[in-house]
Amino acid sequence: MSDDKPDLAKGVKAKDLREASPIIGFYEGQEVILIRHGRELSALSAKCTHLGASLDKGLVVEGQVRCPWHHARFSLADGTAEGGPAIQSLSCFRVEETDGLIRVLGKKAAPSPKSKANAERIVIVGTGAGGHSLAAALGRAGRGADVTLIGAEPDAPYDRTFCSKQYLQGGKSRDECFLPAEGLDQVKIRTGTEITGVDVQSRELETAQGERIGYDRLVLATGASPKRPDFPGAEQGHLLRSLADADAFIAAATTARTAVVLGASFIGLEVAAALRSRGIEVTVVAQGTLPLARILGDEAGRHIMNLHIDKGVRFRMGETVASFEDGTVVTDAGARIPTDLLVLGTGVAPRVGLAEAAGLDLAEGGVAVDATLRSSDPAIWAIGDIAAVPVPLSGQRQRIEHWVHAQRMGEHLAQDFLAGTATPFRAAPFFWTGFYGKQFRYVGHARPEQVEVDGDVQGGTFAIRYRDASGSALLTSGRDMLALEDEQAREVAARS
Repeated sequence: MSDDKPDLAKGVKAKDLREASPIIGFYEGQEVILIRHGRELSALSAKCTHLGASLDKGLVVEGQVRCPWHHARFSLADGTAEGGPAIQSLSCFRVEETDGLIRVLGKKAAPSPKSKANAERIVIVGTGAGGHSLAAALGRAGRGADVTLIGAEPDAPYDRTFCSKQYLQGGKSRDECFLPAEGLDQVKIRTGTEITGVDVQSRELETAQGERIGYDRLVLATGASPKRPDFPGAEQGHLLRSLADADAFIAAATTARTAVVLGASFIGLEVAAALRSRGIEVTVVAQGTLPLARILGDEAGRHIMNLHIDKGVRFRMGETVASFEDGTVVTDAGARIPTDLLVLGTGVAPRVGLAEAAGLDLAEGGVAVDATLRSSDPAIWAIGDIAAVPVPLSGQRQRIEHWVHAQRMGEHLAQDFLAGTATPFRAAPFFWTGFYGKQFRYVGHARPEQVEVDGDVQGGTFAIRYRDASGSALLTSGRDMLALEDEQAREVAARS
């Protein structure tokens, strides 16, 4: 037990617990946070269930405590995980205020979901972020028996972000990549099952084996597939989308001394950083003059490029790979780069084959849905990478390829299914990335047409605002920005 953290069984002075300012202490050896919110007191386990951030540094707002790292949201009332990327809930403790002291009295029993009979069959195609979060939320509410979760991959649902981050860097084992099973004990999960067709008249899916699976509500969460470029030897390059891809990549990296990464995308740069952490020499080949400038602007792109250069990464910007033969990458500028490993970070394409088979309306390369995530067929919804959602401000549709955004779509749809409602999805897009211990968080969605910089970008402590005709966004790094990020999320939601 830490000497500077109070024993909450003995209590803390009531006057020391200020509104919305958590105090962290211990109860029977476990770290617990105390929170005063209005006339209520809450005592919850102190670590975010996503990656373990300390929630005493979090933001208390709207009946929730929000993680300072990746914006996971937990209910102050009972610790329920209410917003991705966290899936598992916090432990909740009984607490009282008497005689000027606030004491924790003991852990509350976790509520057991009551089974809710419902004749509707809910079938979810896709075991990624959106599909998993929807199925898990329905299961936690006692509706798991109505749900079938189907995935083409053989693995159980896993955290895809780990494929280019923690697992690739060696910070997580393969077993630690799998998503929590909380809420899935009653859900019918079918992995390694490819759906080949949709009969919208009979409301049935057809599998590659010829089996037919009926549904009353169908949710497409089919995600995206990596693009493999077309040049001689491209088939020898490594893609990085699935856990199986990461397995093969890690195996190849164990003997590699040099690598070429094609593409300076977020994935490509995360891979470059992971390879450098393994002592592998890395060259990034990419079009454009600066990495990520099209998304984050020149200043942030230059800063991120310099982080990599400082760690020994070489860049060949304004070029692409023309061929890969006999262990040598040849660029379109004629450069020859001997390499043991070629990584293809050349983007993804939404998986819309089933949507096309169902005759659904398409837009922005994905499935056109309304604000409630319902497609042109009233029995079919689409979430995650494939969902093209209307943006009222511009009158256009927006398709967001972010892990947390897909999770929150699934959580939102679960709430609507449980309540029998159809409400607009208004969560602000959010993602994070990181290189060499530096973290970057992005809230909203906008091209860098108007850019406002606060802080020292090249020094790594800054907030950058972006605005265009359709919306706004905020990029932060290097300092406590959670309140500012929440303000940005509210702005985006208000304009949705």
